[in-house]
Amino acid sequence: MHIIVTGADGALGAAVIHGLNEAGHRVAALCGRLPLSPGLGFFAAGDLADEANARVVITAAAEWLGHVDGFIHLAGGFLWSETGSATLADWRAMFDANVATAVASATVALHHLQDGGAIIFVGAHSSQPANVGFGPYGAAKSGVARLTEALAAESRPRRIRVNAILPAIIDTPRNRADMPDADPSTWTKPEAIADVVAFLISPAARAITGALLPVTNAA
Repeated sequence: MHIIVTGADGALGAAVIHGLNEAGHRVAALCGRLPLSPGLGFFAAGDLADEANARVVITAAAEWLGHVDGFIHLAGGFLWSETGSATLADWRAMFDANVATAVASATVALHHLQDGGAIIFVGAHSSQPANVGFGPYGAAKSGVARLTEALAAESRPRRIRVNAILPAIIDTPRNRADMPDADPSTWTKPEAIADVVAFLISPAARAITGALLPVTNAA
């Protein structure tokens, strides 16, 4: 398969890219920061919430691939802020990082995606329901969930499947540093989530669309 992955330089993105490469897929990786030795298949993502930029970079990735079978949108952002202290700028920042990047990127990707292809977004288990401090982030990820459902229904005529994974806390170096008193043994490993992503993007998941799939098991 030929697959575009955004957010490829994050912990989850790295695990997803590794798994796809190991399985023999051809992957165009969109990164916020290019690796020191980028090589073929790495693209500077820029601001994916900017429609013009998203059009340029997604199109470049699609042209490099030759054709596109799958689009995996892992780019996003997180902010913990209680509603009483969060500013409108905080809410807008979470919308831009999570919803706007997904809409702008997927809109372009759809033009290149083969009929019968697949799209995967990343929502959040913490947005349903949102707890203390999860207002701006939870609202944005709820927007991703609604985008997933609507786009799945709209894409049925082309047999394009659209699904979202809903992680809880992912066991990453950043999360361990930010939450030193937490027990990471209860968190989900990026590699375990990557296995789910690999399944959902594959023809083996051809019967699944419009799903919001929790990926929260400590594994």
